[in-house]
Amino acid sequence: MNLIIVESPAKAKTIKNFLGKEYEVIASKGHIRDLPKSRFGITVDENSHLIPAYSVAKENAATVKEINALAKKSDIIYIATDEDREGEAIGWHIAHAIKKDPEELPRIVFHEITKTAIENALLNARKIDMNMVNAQQARRILDRVVGYKLSPLLSSKIQKGLSAGRVQSSTLKLVVDREREIRAFIAEEYWTIDTLFAKDIEASLVSHKGEKLSKLSITNSADASAIAKSVKEDSFVISKIETKERRSATPPPFMTSTLQQVASSKLGFTPKKTMMVAQSLYEGVKTPSGTSGVITYMRTDSLNLAHEAVTAVRGLIESRFGKKYLPAEPKVYSKKTKGAQEAHEAIRPTMLAFTPEVAASFLKPDEIKLYRLIYERFVACQMNDAVFEQQSIIFSGENNEYKAIGRKLTFDGFYALTGAEDKDKLLPTLSEGQVAKIQKIEPTQHFTEPPARYSEAALIKKLESEGIGRPSTYAPTIATLSNRTYVTIEKKQIIPTEMAFTVTEILEKNFSNIVDVSFTANMEEKLDEIAEGQNDWQKLLSDFYADFSVQVEEGKTNIISLKTATPLGRACPKCGEELLLRSGRFGEFIACSGFPKCKYTEQVEGEKKEGDDGEKASSSDEICDKCGKEMVVKNGRNGQFLACSGYPDCKNTKSMNIEEKISLIPCPDCGGQISLKNSRRGPFWGCGNYPTCKFISKFEPSKFKCKEEGCSGALAYRVFRGKEIYECIKCKAKTPAQEITAE
Repeated sequence: MNLIIVESPAKAKTIKNFLGKEYEVIASKGHIRDLPKSRFGITVDENSHLIPAYSVAKENAATVKEINALAKKSDIIYIATDEDREGEAIGWHIAHAIKKDPEELPRIVFHEITKTAIENALLNARKIDMNMVNAQQARRILDRVVGYKLSPLLSSKIQKGLSAGRVQSSTLKLVVDREREIRAFIAEEYWTIDTLFAKDIEASLVSHKGEKLSKLSITNSADASAIAKSVKEDSFVISKIETKERRSATPPPFMTSTLQQVASSKLGFTPKKTMMVAQSLYEGVKTPSGTSGVITYMRTDSLNLAHEAVTAVRGLIESRFGKKYLPAEPKVYSKKTKGAQEAHEAIRPTMLAFTPEVAASFLKPDEIKLYRLIYERFVACQMNDAVFEQQSIIFSGENNEYKAIGRKLTFDGFYALTGAEDKDKLLPTLSEGQVAKIQKIEPTQHFTEPPARYSEAALIKKLESEGIGRPSTYAPTIATLSNRTYVTIEKKQIIPTEMAFTVTEILEKNFSNIVDVSFTANMEEKLDEIAEGQNDWQKLLSDFYADFSVQVEEGKTNIISLKTATPLGRACPKCGEELLLRSGRFGEFIACSGFPKCKYTEQVEGEKKEGDDGEKASSSDEICDKCGKEMVVKNGRNGQFLACSGYPDCKNTKSMNIEEKISLIPCPDCGGQISLKNSRRGPFWGCGNYPTCKFISKFEPSKFKCKEEGCSGALAYRVFRGKEIYECIKCKAKTPAQEITAE
């Protein structure tokens, strides 16, 4: 009997179906030997080498015993763990756990779980690659050193339950830096002269009086009005018509990062969910010919494709779509970002006959969605490009020049499979020298927008481009940041918490290399060199450890403790534990004392922050009716409230009514009296004739009316991105305050 050891029970079951009775297949269920969970587990010898003390965890003892029993009965023991560094290291650990020499056990690898792939792997066994094992050992020990030394320091100085990591902390800095950009952003006003020529041709103003215009060239209403007047007085002719061919290139096949990005944008899958579904497709699902893996290995940063797979898909394209959709030569894609060392092939279907239409009868709903993406992307990557005809029309006047652009699809190429995302924008048939009349001209005000927060897909793209982490780390890193309450994910946006700012700022001051993107990426390159046999793993570890140990010792002295917290006398709405007032990067915030079990937090609405004119909570004229001490104003989730200054001896609290205000402006809807009211969402202006009249507004209405076509709503004064404006309560149109008051 021969024994094959894999990682996953599902994979073991699939492979067992392909082989005869002479083979037994068993799963290690992942890592069975690792650094101990309860202690550091690393010693430094006299040569400054870091020596790991690996052990088999209690929960893995039964698995090791079972593998050992089968190993004793087997003639040949094959290590068949995943084909990346981590899989190589797991195989090496398995050999040690069952007391076998790793170099004596044949190692087989495959990037798809099909009968042909497994049989070929058995015929081409090799030895365990110790360079890959050592690269993984170096990564594991680096992560243990950083996590085990830095996390307790943060917990002792800031708050219990915090963590830090080599990849985690540099990723968090990216998120925090983006939020800093957003908070520091100052909106700039700009105007466009939106113009419609005859036959409904939309055109953009590209020059005025011989000067080229950029997006932000027109910065105020006066300039916009002057240019609009100049355009109205101008006479235009079509001075140039230019037609060019444009191509929409076929997309490359998927690798881990791009699969996660597209699954997020098109399917709404989180990176974690994408990898779970892909894992099941790789390990084996039901097909017409039995259980089999239907995609190749899903943790990959390579765009390579097997020659046999490309040959097969070219045959499919020609038979299904015709010769004109097939390139003369196969398309070859290369990785442009950093890294790309671990995997051997891009993600693709293993059986072209298992089309999405066939698969729909065998796969679960989420599986078929992801499988269709993978299948169609693979076929599309070997089809011809889509071809467009792009037409540009220049409208020239004495002082102004406009440009209109249209396009139409002349050959659908790979769109024949995937569908066209870009719709035609056709222009009418015109000729040079033809007079062009303006149908409509309208100056439009805009404000520049701050940079967008990262989505999970965008953050993964950034990590990949910067060379931070590897395919297997993207999803777990984001999950860790969320689980540790460093970030929240709302409407697909990753938003750092106040604790994220606090931790990042401390790391920047005391452990700048840990959060530095280039340092983290450079470390990944050094690990790649170890895997390729070009670097010594122990030298890398000892050099890092020597400097890092000094930083940790200095941090124990230099980092000022932020653990002081003030009890608020209120219960956490989630778990009932007491809420505490803590200090954060941008002032105070409220957090549950039950952290990390309970991760409830809330903002202190009255706390002064950067760019905020709010005032800190203060004393009041109220006296506590229980103990006679002064009541102080505090801030809570539902606004301000009064609490006894004698806390914790006296825990008396009172609700606090907002100052009553009555507007001099009648209700725009019914003419009734408007007054300032309060709610759990904060103060608002509401009509006194409620419920007959249900008018409400966040801002107090003014006497001015909206002049947008079809709208006559009341305007409300407010400050928007540092600018004084009037905003329509109904249509939300914004107008600079000086324009309204000037009238």
